[in-house]
Amino acid sequence: MKILVINGPNLNLLGKREPEIYGSQTFETYFTTLQFKFKEVELEYFQSNIEGELIGKIQDVGFSYDGIVLNAAAYTHTSVGIGDAVKAITTPVIEVHISNTHQREEFRHVSYISPVAKGVILGFGLQSYDLAIQSFL
Repeated sequence: MKILVINGPNLNLLGKREPEIYGSQTFETYFTTLQFKFKEVELEYFQSNIEGELIGKIQDVGFSYDGIVLNAAAYTHTSVGIGDAVKAITTPVIEVHISNTHQREEFRHVSYISPVAKGVILGFGLQSYDLAIQSFL
């Protein structure tokens, strides 16, 4: 089984950025934990701050992987293009957020990904990724 974790803008700053919301662990450290926990899964990781690169990666793997765990971060609330890319592929996508976006600013209550995703997991910190991977097993 092949699953790709895709993180959007500013998630490269996990561990430094707003630790009261996002925690103090880097994603790279957490990803190693995921790889160890899910040894039977071929896990890959991609992060970009650039919308077009995220769309390109979704299109690249969207017909050959078993699942995509997508945290499009701020692009979740603004990118029709990422939503359209998820809609266009056959690989199922789980939308993930570290924080509960519904407890935050009003603009974060809208997602262009949720209507076309297999499911949505939010508010469980980094464990949201773990839960998303489990949903594919």
